[in-house]
Amino acid sequence: MRYVLISDLHSNLEALEATFERIDMLGLTEIVCLGDIVGYNTNPNECIDLLRARKVRSIMGNHDSRVAGLDNSDDFNYQALEALDWTRDNLMSENLEYLKALPRTLNVDGRFFIFHGWVNDTDSYIFGANDALKNFKHLDGKTDSNLCFFGHTHVAISYLGSDGTVKISADSSLRLTNRYNYLVNPGSVGQPRDRDPRAAFAVYDSAAGSIEFHRVEYDIKKTVDKILAVGLSKRIGERLKLGW
Repeated sequence: MRYVLISDLHSNLEALEATFERIDMLGLTEIVCLGDIVGYNTNPNECIDLLRARKVRSIMGNHDSRVAGLDNSDDFNYQALEALDWTRDNLMSENLEYLKALPRTLNVDGRFFIFHGWVNDTDSYIFGANDALKNFKHLDGKTDSNLCFFGHTHVAISYLGSDGTVKISADSSLRLTNRYNYLVNPGSVGQPRDRDPRAAFAVYDSAAGSIEFHRVEYDIKKTVDKILAVGLSKRIGERLKLGW
């Protein structure tokens, strides 16, 4: 089975549509989303509708939980809060209920486990080997698989854990072995933060035991124009141009 891993869409319709076009070209249909479907950009309803139409399995991200009213947003910066309020005002009621019903974690077909930030905290970031090591420990008893995917940082990266140590890989492909436990971030579709503005996703082939990372160009100007048209912060659009 081949799975597509997408994450951090952040209501960026142009990036999501370009990603789905590439996925269709690859002949893939099994798609899993690691959360943060909404936030920052201006097409939350359209993005949710696309996920629902394609029967994408998804979990909740920290922006999703705030829009759904499930968590406090005091720690959000100005741009995030501004977009949060706009999204709440413009989200269809059925899509609000969709966000509220999303799980925080998910075992996918017994093959891998997914979460957004940390295993036990939607908001925390895995920002290095020490964070990864703590999450490997948190995973004890939650899954029998040695493979987990996470989002939230908007950066494609892999952490390989073995005997209390962690190796970090930023390679464009990964061959899985039983020697390691894996924490893998596919990068962000809607707001990459690795200085590459192209949308990012990953493909996991469970039969081959491999992961391939992909990048896709999209119409950033169209997305930025929408941000400005509704009165959201210019900085949100500038970040898209810079991949940051």
